[in-house]
Amino acid sequence: MTALRVIFTGSGEFGIPSLRAMLDAGHSIVNVFTQPDRPAGRGRKLTPTPVAQFAADRGLPLIRTANINQESLPHADVMVVIAFGQKIGEPIVDHPRLGSVNLHASRLPKYRGAAPINAAILAGESITGNSVIRLAQKMDTGAILGQSSLQIGEFETAGELHDRLAADGAPLILSVLQSLADGNVREIEQDNSQVTLAKKLSRESARIDWNLPADQIARQIRAMYPWPGCRVRLIDPRGAEVDRLTLVRARGRACSSCTSGRPSDDTSICAGAGTEVGIIELQPEGKRPMPLIAFRNGHRWEIGMRLEPIK
Repeated sequence: MTALRVIFTGSGEFGIPSLRAMLDAGHSIVNVFTQPDRPAGRGRKLTPTPVAQFAADRGLPLIRTANINQESLPHADVMVVIAFGQKIGEPIVDHPRLGSVNLHASRLPKYRGAAPINAAILAGESITGNSVIRLAQKMDTGAILGQSSLQIGEFETAGELHDRLAADGAPLILSVLQSLADGNVREIEQDNSQVTLAKKLSRESARIDWNLPADQIARQIRAMYPWPGCRVRLIDPRGAEVDRLTLVRARGRACSSCTSGRPSDDTSICAGAGTEVGIIELQPEGKRPMPLIAFRNGHRWEIGMRLEPIK
């Protein structure tokens, strides 16, 4: 492995395995740029980004910035950008000797945008992966320098897939850096006719319409966990709220006779098109996720109740 002088630019958890791998491989991290500390939690305490915390723990040179385009960059061979959260201008992109690269959690040109992991699950994909691309001025449009392939588990949530893709991205980044150092990297322009978009998520993205087919709802439940989470109120036949839940994992199946949004048996919720959503796992408000069977041991879950989305 040829040791390079690397500027690392990132904020979220997704970039940490790659940053760790570069350090372990002997690359010199000459600067880490990340977003400023932000208020978090009930006390709204200023909290560093995951990348800032990792960099501080490792004693790496760290700059928290609200606008990287106003910063002075040190001499570097390459800049690696992963889940940073700011638009980076051309002078900064072109500053390193070998340019700047970005790790994106999809097999581009599929799922350009803010939420590629969620979008892949929502679309019912069985395969996803990572792409390392040249950092470009238009979002996720740069030439592809390397890609990986990863199978999506049948009941895998977005959170679980995020962590597997983060780990999968680390060796891909190292491979691309070596190719850049050797001068033999292969650049493949993206096929714009195959582009799909992964728009930013909101609370509304997780609002369930029980009239939709169950397979679609089951994918939505997994794609939205842990955030924003398909949050529901469990309502008894008299209209009283019994519990507040976040649905975690589910499967779709056929149902002979259903009323949308209501439990049809001990484990299922009626959906549209003659289908039902089999609830596998849920999370009561303020508690950890648990199988539905465990929830039913200590909570009411009866035919005649219904689930209403929390607005």
